[in-house]
Amino acid sequence: MTIDHRRPSGTLFGVRRADSAEGSRAAVLGVPFDMGSHPSRVGGRGGPAHIRAASLLVAESAEDLGVNPIEALDLVDLGDVAVTSGQVEEAFGRIAAEVAAILDAGAMPITLGGDGAVTLPQLREAHRRHPDLVLVHLDAHTDAYDLFEPQEYNNANSFVHAAREGIVDVPRSFHVGIRDTELADRPGVIGFAEELGYRVCAMRAVRERGVSSIVDEIRETVGARPVYLCWDMDVFDPSVAPGVVTPAWGGLTTAEGLDLLRGLAGLEVVVFDVNTVSPPHDLRDQTGSLAAHVVLEFLKAVVERSAR
Repeated sequence: MTIDHRRPSGTLFGVRRADSAEGSRAAVLGVPFDMGSHPSRVGGRGGPAHIRAASLLVAESAEDLGVNPIEALDLVDLGDVAVTSGQVEEAFGRIAAEVAAILDAGAMPITLGGDGAVTLPQLREAHRRHPDLVLVHLDAHTDAYDLFEPQEYNNANSFVHAAREGIVDVPRSFHVGIRDTELADRPGVIGFAEELGYRVCAMRAVRERGVSSIVDEIRETVGARPVYLCWDMDVFDPSVAPGVVTPAWGGLTTAEGLDLLRGLAGLEVVVFDVNTVSPPHDLRDQTGSLAAHVVLEFLKAVVERSAR
C-alpha cells in the first residue's frame, strides 16, 4: 500500500474510499455525532476526521506486523454518516441504516464516533442479525446510568436502553475499566449497572487481577457468541489519551489497553465501535493517533484469528 504523505487522504490509513462494503471483509464508517449537551467538553462530533488525519503515520507500521491487516481484509472507508449533532431520532435512524448496509454486505463495521450515544443504534442493528449478541464495553464509565432527563436518549444511558430492549445478552455482557464507582449526586452507578444484570470489572479489579485474568473470564463467559466490542477511548488514562469527551484518571496504560484488546479481538466480534475522541482537547493529536493504533491492532488480531 502506497500512501501519499503530502496531503491528508481523508480516509482511515489512506485506504480506498468506497460507496459500499461489498467484497470487503471490513469497512470503516465515521459517526460524527454527539449530544451537544456536555457542560464543558463538546467535541466528539469531530472524532472521525481527527482519527483519520492521525492514522496516516500509524499506517506505516502496518508493513511491520508480519501480515498487513489493511490489505488482508481489503479495508475500505465509507466516509461519514450524514447526521446533525443533538438531533437524536434522525441521527439514530441514519446510523442504523448505514451499519445495516455494511452487515448485509457481509463485512464487519469499524465505526469511529462520536460520543457514547452512537452505540445504541448500532447495537440494535447487530442484534437484528445476531439475537444472542453479547456486549463487551471498555470505558471509564458504564454508560448505564439512571439518567433520562432532560433527554430520553443520551451518551450516559445507552446500555440501560440496550438492557431494557433485550438487544444484548446482559448476564454475559461486560463493562471493563470503570472508574465512576460513586458520583457526588448519584451514588451507586456500578450498582445500577449490576442490577440491570451486567458484569462490571472496575479498574481496581483489572489492576488487582491482571489483564490476562480479566480476558480469560470474558472469553470463558462469552464463548462463541457474537460480540459487539465497544471501545471508549477514555478507558485509557488521560496521561496517554487526553482528548476524550469525559476523561477520568486512573485508567489503562497503553500497554494494558493493547494487551486487553489483543485478547478480546479473538472473540467472535461482529462490530468494532471506537468512540469519544474529542479533537479540541487532544494534546499533540496523541488520542487520535492512539485510536488509529487501536483499530490497526484490532484488525491485525482479526487476521491472525482467521488464519488460525
